Amino acid sequence: MSVRVRRIYEPPEADDGLRVLVDRLWPRGVSKDEARVDEWPKGLTPSNELRKWFHSSQGSFEEFRSRYEAELAAPEAAGLLDGLRRSAREGRMTLLTASKAPERSHACVLAELLRG
Repeated sequence: MSVRVRRIYEPPEADDGLRVLVDRLWPRGVSKDEARVDEWPKGLTPSNELRKWFHSSQGSFEEFRSRYEAELAAPEAAGLLDGLRRSAREGRMTLLTASKAPERSHACVLAELLRG
């Protein structure tokens, strides 16, 4: 299973496999044609409350991860996560995010959950 995280602003690559946008909002300045997104499971994104809390610098990334994993345990999100796990077993998957620091974002947490 190969799951990686990339910024959506980077051009698509031939070895991206299934391209999954994991942000709630469509990224500014990127057309749907050039993004070549295959799936967009909005139900896997952090809640607005959690996102605002994290970006206000009130807590650590570890606390964000814990709270986000709790949100992913909810029935709708858990079902979407299971679907992505099945897809990840079938081949390469690239999680796309507009985050400026993808290694400290919800996309990184999702990638780790999909790999593990």
